[in-house]
Amino acid sequence: MKILFHLGHPAHFHLFKNVIKNLKKNKNDILILIKKKDILEDLLKESGFSHSNILPKGRKDSKIGIAIGQLYQDLRMLRFCIKNRPDILIGTSVAISHVGKLLGIPSVNVNEDDAEIVPLYAKLAYPMASVIMAPKVCSTGKWKKKTIQYSGYHELAYLHPNHFKPSKEVIKKYFNPLERYFVIRFAKLTAHHDEGVKGINKDIAARIIEILLPYGRVFITSERKLEADFEKYRININPLDIHDVMAYASMYIGDSQTMAAESGVLGIPFIRFNDFVGRISYLEELENKYKLGFGIKTNEPDKLIETVKKLLKQKDCKEFYQERRKKMLSEKINYADFLSWFIENYPKSSKIMKENPDYQDKFK
Repeated sequence: MKILFHLGHPAHFHLFKNVIKNLKKNKNDILILIKKKDILEDLLKESGFSHSNILPKGRKDSKIGIAIGQLYQDLRMLRFCIKNRPDILIGTSVAISHVGKLLGIPSVNVNEDDAEIVPLYAKLAYPMASVIMAPKVCSTGKWKKKTIQYSGYHELAYLHPNHFKPSKEVIKKYFNPLERYFVIRFAKLTAHHDEGVKGINKDIAARIIEILLPYGRVFITSERKLEADFEKYRININPLDIHDVMAYASMYIGDSQTMAAESGVLGIPFIRFNDFVGRISYLEELENKYKLGFGIKTNEPDKLIETVKKLLKQKDCKEFYQERRKKMLSEKINYADFLSWFIENYPKSSKIMKENPDYQDKFK
């Protein structure tokens, strides 16, 4: 089977890397197309994944930039698919829906953001997708009938214990893993769906760091340019090692959605501080059902500070959150193995899931 993956973000590399490995083991032919985005190409090269870049200069985050970039991706993917004729297209991607529909190739659109959070993406990608795959708690709007719902999250495709075992040997390359430490993350918040969304500003960051320092080291990872005062806390590591670092942290604080979810599925208490709080279903589930973290809006900075202090004072905090993680894992599937099965057995797998949604329990 010839399977094409379209990756548009570093998070997609992590989402699909174990799926690609599974499919390669079963002698499937894998094609990977990407667009330039942050460290995505570096991750692929370091992991030895062959790929083709169909948008090597990236795109601007303005509406015009997005439109032009989308047109280029559609046209270049169309040419690539006419030449290589894949059997199925996979990705969190508008282009696979368009090209798949045009060429009669089935497309599986994989997403975990609610349609109401990414309305432009949903309007462009979902109508032409063959199948939408999303967590049970995720809304796909009026396209629910073509949605395959599963018990899990994207982050469990690469941080499920069957796939990821953190190593203190990795951390030793950067610092003493026996030291207590905290991870802070600053996101760019410049995507089209981030319009009007705020996160951690300089003053709040300074307050957080001041509170944390008496308890351990502070490491900052940032998409945006850091103020000079914070540069001494920046951690420069191989991006492939970031999850090992997160897995042994005492706390994560940030305005990034993905790293908050990653902390949650690792059983590391997280505090998510941005204006998406209350609006993203899978994070709401991690926060409110499994109580693995806290979502706090930017109009409540005092609540953020008090939550940091509360976690610092909590006895046996790490053990407490690891127990909560165990409960979450007991109710979720190994998403990488499920997605591998679904792709390899499509369209039969889609029919099975629609007739018997509990079939996915085989992947717990």
